[in-house]
Amino acid sequence: MNEKLSKEDGSEHAYERVYRQIVGSLLYLTATRPDIMFAASLLARYMHGPTRKHMGTAKRVHRYIQGTLDYGIAYEKGKEAMLVGYCDSDWSGCEDDMRSTSSYAFHLGSGVFSWHQSSKAV
Repeated sequence: MNEKLSKEDGSEHAYERVYRQIVGSLLYLTATRPDIMFAASLLARYMHGPTRKHMGTAKRVHRYIQGTLDYGIAYEKGKEAMLVGYCDSDWSGCEDDMRSTSSYAFHLGSGVFSWHQSSKAV
């Protein structure tokens, strides 16, 4: 949370292959774990030339997942069907190219049924 990443952050370069595997697994998990969508998308921006800071951030997200294994999307029968929507944006949050990030998630009853995150140039 509140981690600002950039292409050149002053730390040494990390192994791209390992970093890509870690971020790829995070992106795979976003199908059932929308709570990590922002972090996974942010880390995916640095697939080419990741640094040790990027690797540390990716490992921190994995530790978060290990501590929250019981989280996920659950749809329960008989739950009140109330539609709730959330949205958020980060205006020019990327320090490298000043891209903005916006996202939304919609819940119906007990689970999320739609979410999206996008990155746009200002």
